[in-house]
Amino acid sequence: MANSKQAAKRAKQAAKQRTANMGLRTTLRTAIKKVKTAIAAGDAQAAQAAFDANVSTIDRIADKKIIHKNKASRHKSRLAQQVKALAPRA
Repeated sequence: MANSKQAAKRAKQAAKQRTANMGLRTTLRTAIKKVKTAIAAGDAQAAQAAFDANVSTIDRIADKKIIHKNKASRHKSRLAQQVKALAPRA
């Protein structure tokens, strides 16, 4: 329990921010899952479209420091590799 008005306010703000962060983290997981689902379906064009649509979501969440920028980069890199593997060889 907070012992001062300041501590009580900070606890209230922290709870509110935690709720917002949880929502953003859920958005991130959904974005990654959409791309993985498209990859699993085996459709290269759909996978590329899903990847392109969700890269900005991953970047936006990293910019808000919900996840580290290196983690966002790692997710994007691994998804891009998988999407590229689906593309037909010329």
